[in-house]
Amino acid sequence: MTRIPSSPVALQPPRFTTGLRRPLIGLTALALSIAAVNAQADSLLVTGANGYGFNEQRQLESFSSLYVEDGKVVARGGDDLADQHPQADRSLDLAGKTLLPGLIDAHTHLLGLGYGLLEVDVRDLGSAQESATAVADFAAENPDLPWVRGRGWNQVLWEGKEFPTASDLDAVIAERPVILQRVDGHAIWVNSRAMELAGINADSTAPEGGEILRDENGNPTGVFIDNAESLITDHIPERSPAEMARAYDAAVSHIQAMGLTQVHIAGSSAAELAYFQQRADEGSLGVRLYPMIASTDPELDTLLSRGIVDDPQDWLDIRSIKIFADGALGSRGAALIEHYHDRPDSRGLMLQTREELAALVAQAAEHGFQANMHAIGDRANNIALDIYAEQLDAQPESRELRHRIEHAQVATLEDIPRFAKSGVIPSMQPTHATSDKNMAGDRLGEKRLAGAYAWRYFLDSGSRIAGGSDFPVEPANPFYGLHAAVTREDRDNQPPGGWLPGQKLTMAEALRSFTADAAYAAHQEQALGSLLPGQWADFIVIDRDIIRDDPEAIPDTQVLSTWIAGDTVYEL
Repeated sequence: MTRIPSSPVALQPPRFTTGLRRPLIGLTALALSIAAVNAQADSLLVTGANGYGFNEQRQLESFSSLYVEDGKVVARGGDDLADQHPQADRSLDLAGKTLLPGLIDAHTHLLGLGYGLLEVDVRDLGSAQESATAVADFAAENPDLPWVRGRGWNQVLWEGKEFPTASDLDAVIAERPVILQRVDGHAIWVNSRAMELAGINADSTAPEGGEILRDENGNPTGVFIDNAESLITDHIPERSPAEMARAYDAAVSHIQAMGLTQVHIAGSSAAELAYFQQRADEGSLGVRLYPMIASTDPELDTLLSRGIVDDPQDWLDIRSIKIFADGALGSRGAALIEHYHDRPDSRGLMLQTREELAALVAQAAEHGFQANMHAIGDRANNIALDIYAEQLDAQPESRELRHRIEHAQVATLEDIPRFAKSGVIPSMQPTHATSDKNMAGDRLGEKRLAGAYAWRYFLDSGSRIAGGSDFPVEPANPFYGLHAAVTREDRDNQPPGGWLPGQKLTMAEALRSFTADAAYAAHQEQALGSLLPGQWADFIVIDRDIIRDDPEAIPDTQVLSTWIAGDTVYEL
C-alpha cells in the first residue's frame, strides 16, 4: 500500500488521566495477549480483525492486520503482517471482531453535553407538565442549586405542539429560578422567578435577532428565542472552574464509550479554550479536540491575533471560528426565503446582518482561520454562500481555508452545487433529519423539502460532507447518525423505507463522513480518519459488521473498546 506523509512530528502521545491504557478483559470472544505490559510500549500488532479503512482515493478497503509504532499506523494488510513484525511489544487478536477508524463528530457542544449530564434532562418527555414535574424532582434532590438548569424540551413532540409557559413551571417550582434550553439550544423556557430576577415584564423588548413569546395581553409567556435568550442568561452566574472540569470529565467519559476519538466543538469561549489547552498541556484531554472560537467572545480579536494552534500530535488544533447566521427550524428561527408554511407572518431570524457576517468571515481569513457559519434556513444558506463566494473572488487563496457551513439543513436546489464550486464544506447531522421529519413539512411545506437534509444531492454535486450529531441537541451516539444516513429512518425504523429516501447514503459514504471527510474538514486528513500508514492509530472495536449487516440494527452497535494513538481509552 502506498504510504502517505506522516504528521510533522512523530512524538509519543501524552498519557491520559482519563482512560489509561490497560489490558482488555472480559470481552466475549475477544482474545488479547499482552506481549509486554509496559506503559512505554511503542509497538502494537493487531491481527484477526474484520478491519475497514479508507485508501488515498477515499474508498473503503478491508484488512485483517494492523501494525502500529509510536502511536501511528506503519502498515495494514493481511495475515502475513504478523510474520513481518514478530517482535511487537503488544499483540491484539480480535478473533474476527470488526475494527473501524476512530469516529469523528464534526459538530458538537462538548461542555453542553457535560453540563447536561449533570443537570435535569427533559428530552423525550411527553408534555410541559411531565417536564415541569421532572424539574421539580431534580430541584428537590439538589436543594443547594441557586438556579435549576436543564435541557431537552421539544414542544413538537407534545399534543397540540404548543410552546410551554412559565405558569407550567410555576405550578411546581416557584421559589427558585428555572431555565431549560430547548432541545436545539435556540430557545429557553423559564419560570416567573427567573423573569423577575432578570427584570422582564410586558415592556421588555427583544434584541435584533431574537423574539419574546407573548400572550394575548402582551405579557412574556416564559419562552425566549435565539438572541432574546440573553435577556435571561446574562443574569445567570458564570460556570465555575470546578463545574467546567466536572462537565468535561463527564462528557469525555460518555463519548469515549460511544467510539468517538475526536470531536469538533461548535463554539468555545476564551475561558473554555484556555481550559482545553491546560488539559492538553497535562496530557489529560482523553479525546482529540477541534474547537471553534465563538465569534461572539469578547476576546475574539486577541485569540485570532495569536494565530492558529496546530498541535503536531493533533490533540488540540485551534484554527476556526464559529459564526451564527440564523436560528433553528423547530423554534421557527431558521431564516427562510419564503414565509413559514405554518406561520405566514414570519420568515425566521437572521441573528446578524449580512455586513456583520461578511466582516467576521473576512477577519477570520485575514488571520488564516477557517470560518464555520451556522446556517439552517435556505435564506441563511444563500447569504452564507454569497459571502464565501465574494471572499473567494477577493482572495482566491482563501479556498485553502476550507470554510464550512454548519448544518446546511435547508437549501435551494440551485444553491447546493455552489458548496462544491466554492470549496465550502457542508457540515451536516443525519439524525436531524429523522428527528425533524414530523415537523419539517409543517414548517416548510412540501416544495422546500426538496433541498432539505439533502445529503445525496450534496455528494453528487461534489461536496465532502463532515458528519456529526450536534450533541446534546441529539444523542452523542454516532451509530445513530450512521443509521439515519443510510436508512433515513428513526431508531424505531420509521417510516419504513425512509423519509425522503432518495437522499440516502451508502454505508461507506456515511462512515467516510464520520471519519476521513470529518478529518478533512479540520485540515487533518493526513493524520486522522482513514487508518492509512503514517496516520495516528485511532480505532474502535465493535460487536458487529455494520458494513455488511442489516442497517436497521446499526443503532444497537456496542463499542467494545476505543483506542487513540494505539492506546485504549475505553473498554467495555
